[in-house]
Amino acid sequence: MTLPATIPLLGFAWDDLLFMTLAGIMILCALAVVGMRDIIRSGLAMIICFAALAGLYVLAGAPVVAAAQVLVYIGAISVLVLFAIMLTQTKDAPRALVFQTQVVPAGIASAVLAVLIAITVAATDWPTAGARLWTNTTELAKTLFADFTLPFEVVSVLLLSAVIGGVFLAKRERGAD
Repeated sequence: MTLPATIPLLGFAWDDLLFMTLAGIMILCALAVVGMRDIIRSGLAMIICFAALAGLYVLAGAPVVAAAQVLVYIGAISVLVLFAIMLTQTKDAPRALVFQTQVVPAGIASAVLAVLIAITVAATDWPTAGARLWTNTTELAKTLFADFTLPFEVVSVLLLSAVIGGVFLAKRERGAD
C-alpha cells in the first residue's frame, strides 16, 4: 500500500509534516536547553536539538551537511561539553544561577531578533517551490579537496592550534599568571 501525496485530513504533504515535527522538536529542545536548571539535562536537550537540525538538513537536500552535523556536533562537541560539565561540576553549586537573573534583557533581545528575522523573511524573494536539490558527495569532495585545499588546511591548523591552546590553559599552574 502506498501513501497518498497529501495527508487526507490536514491537506498538506508528508514531508511538510516531517518538517513541522522536526522544527517543533528543535524549538522545544532549544527552549529546554535555556530553561532547565539541571545543566546535564540541558546538554542532553542540546543533543536532541542538533539531531533534529540534522533531520532538517536531510529534508533540505543536504545529506552531507546532515552527516557532518551528526559527526561533529553530536558526536564530538556535545559529548565534549557533557564530559567537561560532568568532570568540573561541583555538588555545592548556588541555587540561583547567574543567567536566570537576566530574563528581561534576554526576552527583549529575543523579541528584537524575532522581529528582524520576520522582516528579513518577508523581504526576501523566495524561489517558487520545485524539486529539491541533492548534493553530489563526489563532486563536493572534488571541489573541497581540489579547489579549496589551502582554506581547508588553514582551518585544520587553526582548529589544531585552538586545541593545543586549550590544553595549555587547562594544564597551566594555578599560581603562574
